[in-house]
Amino acid sequence: MGAGDLGELAGPAGEPAPEPGGEPPSRRRLVVGLGNPGARYADTRHNVGFRVVEELARRKGVSLGRNECNALVGEVGEVRLALPQTFMNRSGYATRCLVERHGFAPAEILVVLDEVALPLGRLRLRPSGSPGGHRGLESILESLQSDAVHRLRLGVREEGDELTGEALADYVLAPFSPAGRETVEAMVARGADACESWLAEGMGRAMDRFNGPA
Repeated sequence: MGAGDLGELAGPAGEPAPEPGGEPPSRRRLVVGLGNPGARYADTRHNVGFRVVEELARRKGVSLGRNECNALVGEVGEVRLALPQTFMNRSGYATRCLVERHGFAPAEILVVLDEVALPLGRLRLRPSGSPGGHRGLESILESLQSDAVHRLRLGVREEGDELTGEALADYVLAPFSPAGRETVEAMVARGADACESWLAEGMGRAMDRFNGPA
């Protein structure tokens, strides 16, 4: 589904059609993938947010080659895709710069991130809430002074892995096991599907379609 499809989601007098729950979908959107820049982090669990937004950009024919607000940015219509290059824990600096420059409201933003509390392959969309211990999302919520930022969490915990304390940081900065890579590729594709649903249909319908087991 392309960005041109967004213009079809309109009600009377060209107003956006309401989502279930009464929240109108906006035509202007910002999708932010979280990760760490550099080749050494490319295949780590912490970078699946980057991978989903890169896949979304590929589908849309968008180049993420422009540096804006210390993020790699591309756009199609009124949709901007961004990969902050500030390292994970400072993702809010780049996101706030883009928000202030282009005037996005919190509900017009989707943050795509890894989640160790979810099993590998599971997706979870939410319209608001706490960062749940994720430093990148925490940075964004603090920088924007709002917890009403939409988010898509991608499960990265492989079966049998027990995570406690300092082992957690090492875990998210390590690559997936060879046995898990096929599931990762499927999750990246399904994550991009969920982003497209959010763009075209809004959070309510995207949650109905993608939350839960694949």
